Amino acid sequence: MQSMKISCEGRFALHGRHWRASACRHNTTVRSRTNLAVHAAMKPQIMVNSCTGKMGQAVGEAALRAGLDLVPYTLCSTNDSVKQTVDVGGTAVKLVAPGPDRDALVEQLKKQYPALVVVDYTVPDVINDMADFYVKHRLPFVMGTTGGDRDKLIKQVQDAKLYAVIAPNMGKQIVAFQAMMETMATNFPGAFSGYKLRVVESHQSTKKDTSGTAKAVVASFKELGLQFDVSQIELVRKPEEQVSVMKVPESALNGHAFHTYQLMSGDGSVSFEFQHNVVGRTTYAEGTVDACLFLARQIENKAEKTLYNMVDVLRAGAMR
Repeated sequence: MQSMKISCEGRFALHGRHWRASACRHNTTVRSRTNLAVHAAMKPQIMVNSCTGKMGQAVGEAALRAGLDLVPYTLCSTNDSVKQTVDVGGTAVKLVAPGPDRDALVEQLKKQYPALVVVDYTVPDVINDMADFYVKHRLPFVMGTTGGDRDKLIKQVQDAKLYAVIAPNMGKQIVAFQAMMETMATNFPGAFSGYKLRVVESHQSTKKDTSGTAKAVVASFKELGLQFDVSQIELVRKPEEQVSVMKVPESALNGHAFHTYQLMSGDGSVSFEFQHNVVGRTTYAEGTVDACLFLARQIENKAEKTLYNMVDVLRAGAMR
């Protein structure tokens, strides 16, 4: 039986007569980056919605590390607004609840911050409403929130011709893996016909929806000939299972993204395994800032295309 595991680190070791990659331990931890020197005309001013969540906090801190201006306001839910402010990297960010004052504030912020780019890490239940809000106020945005009605979301933004980057994953190496799978599906359709697929993903217990990255990779596998529905993706959300089954470090239970894709031939003689395991949120936060910088350049250049994804950001070489 041949067994192959593709790891994020790309190291392969020979075990007996079988090729098997070393277990994927691509644990992306906090890594300091040097401040990015960006031409002033291309330097976006970042407003993160919402800084009450851990992902929003991480993006705000990444923007500050990159030397960008963090707008000291964040749109949040009514429940969150009772806190009034939240600290992001030493900046007091005011929480703005839904209501008539929100519209007036945003119009004021557009004048105060002419290079404003909004980042959206809200929740799946409200992303279509948030997109409507951004369209209404002509706010260019980068959205990493997963879930919601994706077809409606894309149509909303395309019809409005509003500049935006929308992607279920902002980690550049993971996006490169997704692009690789899409390329393989395009060039070798049906290559895995007759194979069986199992997909298991583990995220912190607070994540409500199925991984958007897993859904995107599954779409490529289906083009490769596999019969599989996204409803078959196995979600691991119980901490004890995350540690024992997915081998998530206990220190990462509150912030991780572990994915495993296992393929087996019909007769069981050949298997493939793909893994990408991320600890923490820094890689996504830094990628989000890269997307903001990319979008600012498209706006400055008055690009004809207005809607982008992270593959577009990668292809433009727009990563620091």
